[in-house]
Amino acid sequence: MRHLTRILDLSPDDARAILDHAVRLKNEWLQGRREPLLAGRLLVQVYEKPSLRTRMSFAAAIVQLGGGDEFLSGREAGIEGREAPQDVARVLSRYADFVVLRTFSQNLIDDFVRAAVCPVINGLSDDSHPCQALTDVMTIREVFGRLEGLKVAFVGDGNNVASSLAALCAMLGVRFAVATPQGYELKADVLERIRSRFPDAEITHTHDPIAAVRDADVVYTDVWASMGQESEAERRRQDFAAYQVNAELLAHAPPTCRVMHCLPAKRGQEITSDVLDGPQSIVFTQAENRMHLAKGLLVWLDEQR
Repeated sequence: MRHLTRILDLSPDDARAILDHAVRLKNEWLQGRREPLLAGRLLVQVYEKPSLRTRMSFAAAIVQLGGGDEFLSGREAGIEGREAPQDVARVLSRYADFVVLRTFSQNLIDDFVRAAVCPVINGLSDDSHPCQALTDVMTIREVFGRLEGLKVAFVGDGNNVASSLAALCAMLGVRFAVATPQGYELKADVLERIRSRFPDAEITHTHDPIAAVRDADVVYTDVWASMGQESEAERRRQDFAAYQVNAELLAHAPPTCRVMHCLPAKRGQEITSDVLDGPQSIVFTQAENRMHLAKGLLVWLDEQR
């Protein structure tokens, strides 16, 4: 039995297998085919944080694969203090075939995994967002027809999304550049773990967004203040003001580059509307692919039992 708690749970072959499943299932979906590969399976989602894309992509995925979906808030499930997380895990994983957790603490997910008897998926934590990274790479491969040799430039906060995407790019031969203000870099321990697994990975850091995007195939951004950082929002707006993805910044990137954002977006802050809605944006294909990636991941996890 396998889980997905962070990108580095996977090998390169694992990641490619998940992506291949997702691409195949998307192609079948485009042809109007929905094979009930997970008929009778139950997916339970337990969320401390609100969500549109993660919640609905997994709900749509399991239903399209012939299974069922149940949603519980963290309070309803008891992980916010009513019960010990390991007790919730032991009970819930005996009812469910898969559990998706969306939490603040990565440690809570790790504790849950140690007690669970069904596959557990990290739907987002403060440290990691593996499903988003897999979706991003799926979308890049779909648009460019390859991964090797491409460059992704992440402009903004060195957050959970950036960390997960850096790890997956390192795993699959994609160059990764991140441009952040001082004090918002990728965490040193994150880089150490990535480089220890993939010593040939090309990961570069700069405080200059123009330098980061100059030869990028993909320019990626995310909100400047994530959930739980609302009290820092004003300070972050000031700190990140020079890191907006706008037409001026894209003028320094190749004209063939594409723009990505994991959503939700704060239009006029980290990205302008003309870029988000413009011809270089693949943001809403990226959002749709959350559903197809979820299907590929669920099928792969089911195969690993």
